[in-house]
Amino acid sequence: MNGLAVELTGVTRRFRAHGREVSVLEGLDLAVADGESLALVGSSGAGKSTLLSLLAGLDRPSSGNVVVCGTDLGKARPSHLAAFRFQNIGIVFQQYHLIPTLTALENVMLPCAPWRVAYNPRQRAAELLELVGLTERTQHFPAQLSGGEQQRVCIARALINSPRLLLADEPTGNLDEDSARDVIALIRQITAENRQTLVVVTHDLDLAQTFPRVLRLRQGKL
Repeated sequence: MNGLAVELTGVTRRFRAHGREVSVLEGLDLAVADGESLALVGSSGAGKSTLLSLLAGLDRPSSGNVVVCGTDLGKARPSHLAAFRFQNIGIVFQQYHLIPTLTALENVMLPCAPWRVAYNPRQRAAELLELVGLTERTQHFPAQLSGGEQQRVCIARALINSPRLLLADEPTGNLDEDSARDVIALIRQITAENRQTLVVVTHDLDLAQTFPRVLRLRQGKL
């Protein structure tokens, strides 16, 4: 490892829409150190979610290099990307994406299902739910949880594989002000204690200003 969790060089992402090519990201260069915590802000359509998809290996650049945790994701085989994500990346979504028929504990365990792991997933999930303050909610279903509690389940789920890089896409977008503040504080505390790299996309400038590093994406450029 070179001390960088993320290294983007000349990254461009273009799409075809209505018969013409649209550039969403244009010539991005970005370096994020191991253990660094940063917020990414920008208006709707600026390319924030596209950038996060590239960092997660869910999309590929049209040109340039996306190196995450030492792996060039643009050159990685599709068959290897799922394993790479499980081993290195955790994702916290705005919309939670919890399975309604599974309990909080089962939702946290879910990412482990396709993989052989060296730990007990049930025990690990229970420990993480305790970490995020949901010990009494392990057997509750998503519909029985508040928005803030559901987001805490999402955080625990994203941490099940002890990722080197945690990506959070508008994690407070569906929360009230107090819950949003608590969720961001929790994410930052956990990642700092575990020396994990954190990249948070947010529209909330006040929350963004609490981060040691803030980047603004405007018209596809940082």
